[in-house]
Amino acid sequence: MKLTPKNQIKSDFSVFSMTDIVFLLLIFFMLTSQFVTPSGLDISVPTSSAATKVVQRVTIAITKDLRHYINGKETSLQQLKSNLEAALSQTSQGSVLLSVDKSVPVQNLIDVVSIVNELKAPLTVITRPAVR
Repeated sequence: MKLTPKNQIKSDFSVFSMTDIVFLLLIFFMLTSQFVTPSGLDISVPTSSAATKVVQRVTIAITKDLRHYINGKETSLQQLKSNLEAALSQTSQGSVLLSVDKSVPVQNLIDVVSIVNELKAPLTVITRPAVR
């Protein structure tokens, strides 16, 4: 006489529910991740232990080949003051972020800082956090 149990355990596994969970996790991480648009300029900023995050207003960039950019648009040092004045008039905050390559001579940095000071705009220099 053959006895068979009434409740048999099935050994097959449904993969469809696992793929649903994977897709839900993928959608969750895609929606919660931050999308960062990198700057198009190749600038290697110096490091600082007092680095903080500041909301971007007007950005001035000086590359290692001494080209000046205001909000990504190239300008000469002679036209920097007038172009910066126009850019500052379009913002409500009027603050300036200065991104300078670490190989740029200090005199070029001082020239730009003096122009910003003449316009009486708050200035922040962009640095990378120091690794400890």
